[in-house]
Amino acid sequence: MNALKTVPQAVLLLLALTLGACATTRPALPRRDTAALRYNVTYAREPQRGLEVEIILLSSSPRDFLFRQPERVDTVWALSEDGSSRALRLHGGELHVPSGTRFLRYFYPLESPSRGGERSFFSGVGEGDAWHVAGRAYLLRPRVVPPDLRVEFTVDGTDALLPWPPDDAGVYHLRGEDLVDSGFHGFGGRRCEANVGDAVLEVALLGRFMFLSDAEVCDWLAQAAREVNTVRKTFPHPRITVRVVPVPGAEEPALFGMVQWSSPPSISILVGQDTTADALRRDWIAIHEMLHLTHPTLLPRVAWLTEGLATYYTEIARARSGRQTARQAWQELTDGFARGQSAAGSRTMAEVVSREGDWQGVYWTGALFALRLDLELRRVTHGRARLEDVLELLATRGPTSSLAGFGAAVDTVAGEPLFERLLAHQLSVPAFSDLGSLLDRLGVRIDPGGVKLQAAPDSRLREAVDGGRPSDDAG
Repeated sequence: MNALKTVPQAVLLLLALTLGACATTRPALPRRDTAALRYNVTYAREPQRGLEVEIILLSSSPRDFLFRQPERVDTVWALSEDGSSRALRLHGGELHVPSGTRFLRYFYPLESPSRGGERSFFSGVGEGDAWHVAGRAYLLRPRVVPPDLRVEFTVDGTDALLPWPPDDAGVYHLRGEDLVDSGFHGFGGRRCEANVGDAVLEVALLGRFMFLSDAEVCDWLAQAAREVNTVRKTFPHPRITVRVVPVPGAEEPALFGMVQWSSPPSISILVGQDTTADALRRDWIAIHEMLHLTHPTLLPRVAWLTEGLATYYTEIARARSGRQTARQAWQELTDGFARGQSAAGSRTMAEVVSREGDWQGVYWTGALFALRLDLELRRVTHGRARLEDVLELLATRGPTSSLAGFGAAVDTVAGEPLFERLLAHQLSVPAFSDLGSLLDRLGVRIDPGGVKLQAAPDSRLREAVDGGRPSDDAG
């Protein structure tokens, strides 16, 4: 999910893409009869940088395909066994493969003189021979994916970092659903690894930094991963991939980040090319994106809850790890709540979360609900349970859940009906109506000079949440 605190951080200066097609010949055959499709992707440098994609079909292969972002390719070549070829035009991104077709080939360009915004983060951004692109942007995939579809995938011409691990021969063995949720892909660049316990983060650095070493970037990611372990008992996945893309002319540490639910998940982050190690160490986007891994994918999507959990824990986890003090964490939270309250006005929580374009309202309304839920769980269980226990329970129930499933896990941990009662009340009242009284009970006082932490009826709950030390933070 996007990680946003202020509106300017969502404004990106990225490269857009042009269109193209190719019809080069490569007669490779699938290596395994069990694969109904084989994708051979070649990184090309001339006449322009791009991806030559070949799809090898069997008689059992699907015949209807589509692009999720069809504007980047307008022609696909169909080649038959006898070598004859035919140019196929796309209709709304969809393509029907003629009978007798053995190969589909097309060219996806990566270079373009034009500039785009957030969409370029998916369509392609890079420099030289280091490029970032979302799989959904350049991959032509079956319109309907059978559950038993097996796919082989290869990359030639450059070193690639894809969400999936290859075998010893460099072949990726995928399920059909991997083409649907294909994550982020990196081509070229440099590599580093970050290890957190038994988990590994494979990292692609897709461009030059003026003042950062590769080790400093990898240390930043490792620190974020360790902070995830203040929320979950172990890192949620044994392996994930992360692509870091420098943005020329930007001094901000991290401008934008997103996690995609490929299997395993893949994360990409835009980092200012001119940022420094000190600024990067203070940044929050890497931990925010990794915190999304602590909960299952909620279907249908519930942005206020998923973003609220990540936003809440972004500050709490950094306090627990010592990267910021408890006072700093509550300063960040209260500042965010103030932005959310300004965006929400007098609207109820239900009205705020129904408008996903109002990101300040959605993120911080969700974060305030996560705080309330965490406190209530601790209260009704007399400190025996907390919100993190809900995440641990959900992890045993599979990679996906729903709002109802999340609520059921809350009630199980609480030992009583809790979630629906709390949610129904909060949805019906102005989103931040009782924020002042909540902070007063926690001993969080907002003064002109900043937040002060003090003794209060629920200050021990606050300290249990943030791991704070009153003697350090109350002065």
